[in-house]
Amino acid sequence: MALEKREKKYFGTNGVRGVTGVDMTPVFALKVAEAFGTMLGEGKKIGIGRDTRTSGPALASAVRAGLMACGCNVVDFDIIPTPGLQYLVLHHDLDGGVMITASHNPPEYNGIKIIEADGTEMGDERTLQLEELMIQNTPAVSQWNRVGGSTEEPQARKLYVDAIVAQFPKDCGKGVTVVVDPGNGPAAATTPEILRRLGCCVHTINAEFNGLFPGRLPEPSPEGLANLSAMVRATGAAFGVAHDGDADRAIFVDENGTFMDGNITFALLASYFCEKNPGSVIVTPVSTSGIVEAVGAAYNCTTTYTVVGSIYVARTMREMIARGEKVIIGGEGNGGIIYPKHQFCRDGGMSAATMLGFVAGKTRPLSKLIEELPAFTMYQEKRKTTQAKEIVAHMRTCFADCPIDDRDGIRIIKGGAWALIRPSGTEPLVRVFTESLDPAEAKCLLDHILTEIKPYLA
Repeated sequence: MALEKREKKYFGTNGVRGVTGVDMTPVFALKVAEAFGTMLGEGKKIGIGRDTRTSGPALASAVRAGLMACGCNVVDFDIIPTPGLQYLVLHHDLDGGVMITASHNPPEYNGIKIIEADGTEMGDERTLQLEELMIQNTPAVSQWNRVGGSTEEPQARKLYVDAIVAQFPKDCGKGVTVVVDPGNGPAAATTPEILRRLGCCVHTINAEFNGLFPGRLPEPSPEGLANLSAMVRATGAAFGVAHDGDADRAIFVDENGTFMDGNITFALLASYFCEKNPGSVIVTPVSTSGIVEAVGAAYNCTTTYTVVGSIYVARTMREMIARGEKVIIGGEGNGGIIYPKHQFCRDGGMSAATMLGFVAGKTRPLSKLIEELPAFTMYQEKRKTTQAKEIVAHMRTCFADCPIDDRDGIRIIKGGAWALIRPSGTEPLVRVFTESLDPAEAKCLLDHILTEIKPYLA
């Protein structure tokens, strides 16, 4: 059974975020930590990590205090990518983790992600329990002789790097030049090292820890990656890779410095694993381009769709594997890819290494490999509305004769095109996606939908 979303008060799909000193304060962080510590109970071991944001140390100190006050023992991993913390929680017998990060949000933001013992982000049911404890504000504070302690793990980043390097053949990147732009985030200490250890010649930009993000904003964009593209061309690199603020995603440019859409990246990395594991399963949200399913089908691989959000992809993957299904890769069209043989979360460092493995085994440059992919055209629009539910209901009637998937908004298949009409979970608006191999067909479906929903718009 596919997982369904439930509404939460503080937390979104990927943790809770806010402006430092306004919505995200040490007092709020303490409250979250006390609730988490109360859920877990005394004696549990919790890992804490953070990205490079200037507010990170203050928030991490508040989280540490809240957990210790409730009798939990804290292991401080300092600055580390979110997937690094998740790997350590999963593989080093921790009972959970807390990541201090606002991911791709601007520098003035920060946030908190709660990690379960299995290395995945906390799911809806448990998050609702956590929020209820926050609202009650009656934490189970331990007696003076039962408060928790705190230790540090100076080898944390090395352990994460070692785990990724071990997934690939020795020196598989020998002779390959790559440029890395960690965006002044935690991947500055991990992704260049991963690629060097795999044999690459690595050039870097924005590769120092700096929570002011002077090189570019934490969200990789074509404009923000102009310097990465220029260095790729100047050095003759096979590709360039950039990360968001906590390095759970990887965004690439090809050997010409051309920005690669996340769906293209997902299709290429999926093909790397599908070629080696024909007949396997890909798991992805309903918003992902059909290019991923088409690439998998070339290797007799099937695609299973979930609601939008990496946590739902990860947990669906785990459920399917527990049933004996051969799930080989999962992910989203935003550069967040999940590798079940490594761990069940988006991992930008693993994506960088996988792209290296993909490119190193080919005789043609990355741009030519992209040209060989099916040429899908996707349109994306958003419209303000206070009647998103009414829009979904109307779409169900309007397309009653078409196959419909309503697990997250409504996904419609009409002819050779598909459309997704999905209400935002955080804003009064609705998002509309259409896609087809035929651009005219995709545009016609988009225009039809926008015309139908016009009476419901704000």
